[in-house]
Amino acid sequence: MKKQIKFSLVYRDMWQSSGKYQPRKDQLERVAPLIVEMGCFARVETNGGAFEQVNLLYGENPNKAVRAFTKCFNEAGIQTHMLDRGLNGLRMYPVPADVRKLMYVVKKAQGVDITRIFCGLNDVRNIIPSIEYANQAGMIPQATLCITFSPVHTVEYYSDMADKLIEAGAKEICLKDMAGIGRPGMLGRLTKNIKDKHPEIIIQYHGHNGPGLSMASILEVCNNGADIIDVAMEPLSWGKVHPDVISVQAMLKDEGFDVPEINMKAYMKARALTQEFIDDFLGFFMDPSNKITSSLLLSCGLPGGMMGSMMADLKGVHSGINMILKSKGEAELSIDDLLVMLFDEVEYIWPKLGYPPLVTPFSQYVKNIALMNLMSMVKGEGRWTMIDNHAWNMILGKDGRLPGKLDDEIIQLAKDKGYEFTDVNPQDNYPNQLDEYIKEMEEKGWDRGEDDEELFELAMHDRQYRDYMSGVAKKRFEDELADAKDKDMVKMGFSIEDVKNLKRAKAEPITSPASGRLIWEVDVVAQSMPPQIGQQFNPNDTFAYITTLWNTFDKIEANFKGRIIEVCANQGDVVQKGDVLAYIERD
Repeated sequence: MKKQIKFSLVYRDMWQSSGKYQPRKDQLERVAPLIVEMGCFARVETNGGAFEQVNLLYGENPNKAVRAFTKCFNEAGIQTHMLDRGLNGLRMYPVPADVRKLMYVVKKAQGVDITRIFCGLNDVRNIIPSIEYANQAGMIPQATLCITFSPVHTVEYYSDMADKLIEAGAKEICLKDMAGIGRPGMLGRLTKNIKDKHPEIIIQYHGHNGPGLSMASILEVCNNGADIIDVAMEPLSWGKVHPDVISVQAMLKDEGFDVPEINMKAYMKARALTQEFIDDFLGFFMDPSNKITSSLLLSCGLPGGMMGSMMADLKGVHSGINMILKSKGEAELSIDDLLVMLFDEVEYIWPKLGYPPLVTPFSQYVKNIALMNLMSMVKGEGRWTMIDNHAWNMILGKDGRLPGKLDDEIIQLAKDKGYEFTDVNPQDNYPNQLDEYIKEMEEKGWDRGEDDEELFELAMHDRQYRDYMSGVAKKRFEDELADAKDKDMVKMGFSIEDVKNLKRAKAEPITSPASGRLIWEVDVVAQSMPPQIGQQFNPNDTFAYITTLWNTFDKIEANFKGRIIEVCANQGDVVQKGDVLAYIERD
């Protein structure tokens, strides 16, 4: 029998590659024991990257979600790992060094064992400090090679990068094939190169299924010395996501590798529970095309993890592009037409931009430039008219060195705008900021949290954290979810009025007992707001207040237990006696 191959379930990346949102804390807690019960996973990806930011976007504390999800695996002896964007930490743009250092202290305390550190440009200057910080905090630093396919991304290029990262203290190497376009033969040769020179180093392969090469790639890396394979499970495997653990296990077992058995009863329970999460709310934000494997991805190289957001972007500009075409008397485009045009444009501009590996955030920058080029060309203008500041930072070298040479056209464009190129250490461009965030928390009376985790969250995602603390994030999400549900019903043939009536038929109206001005709440710290869709009320809870013309402040009680399904009046509106203020569905 050949060597042992272990499996890692990338549970949260499955969701990232499928749609906009992630499971809630309570959902993660429910599925974790079933993942353990499956008995085939040595590791589980629990947090990091965009996952924690998404928690904030729907009004949930990501620190509590991480602690809850890791707890079960820690107790079962399953290693946990996170996605770490190096210079960018857990966000899309660079992070000061003091915030980066704090991240590893916080994540270790929250139960995360391994940090998968990558730089979207493969610039080791952005990865090496994180290796040092992780080692100091007691985490296992897994340095990452972002795999892509271009004339500059050769076996020699990646092998040299791995040597530098291992010399800097990396205990493991991840081959992060984020778009699944790494050619199997090349990946096998690269794995062998690293293992021959560094036999003690663990190699973990992460390959998205997008263009359909991933199973062949898994077989090649395993036959050349890989130790751990990232896998997914139904109902979110395949498509733009990852191969399913069942298929990977069967293939490697037949090849003679020592692989763990799968408890299929537990697999089916976890599968059903994951489907329940999709049916609950997550499915409203998933694009069906992300379930489809497409060879078109080979040419553009865009990663599976950004397909959800990319399809949303395309739908956002689709009508605008067709409006322009219609005004010019030209044929309108379907979403598929636009998708192929976008892929072609990415393929065209990528070499001109120096072949940045198409991984977060640089995949987004390249995609955004391509999308803006399409908009510009549809209007009859040239390329490169709309490049945002983040993309310019990439081009100018502020985020690190590009792997390839910039096209002369791009260099001239930068000179025409008066921009200067730089090759200084990227971290030098972003001074420490923790003291500013500590001061903000003290002024607002916010608790820094266990192990300074709330301080870290503010410093890492300041705007989203403030929205979370104020309640704006949860309100925005509940409105978005309600709108998505309504649109889904409209697709089924109901009118907008039908949808309203159907929802109201299951609910009780709460009416105003008097005429006056409606006050939903009195918040002296943040903006006073109406209740959120889905907010729970108990019989004796205060529902709202009415300030009457004779200067009374009348309290309205909920009178029964239920949840808000519709709010019919805004904070400060003048209402008449008997007006419906909201509808509550009884529990």
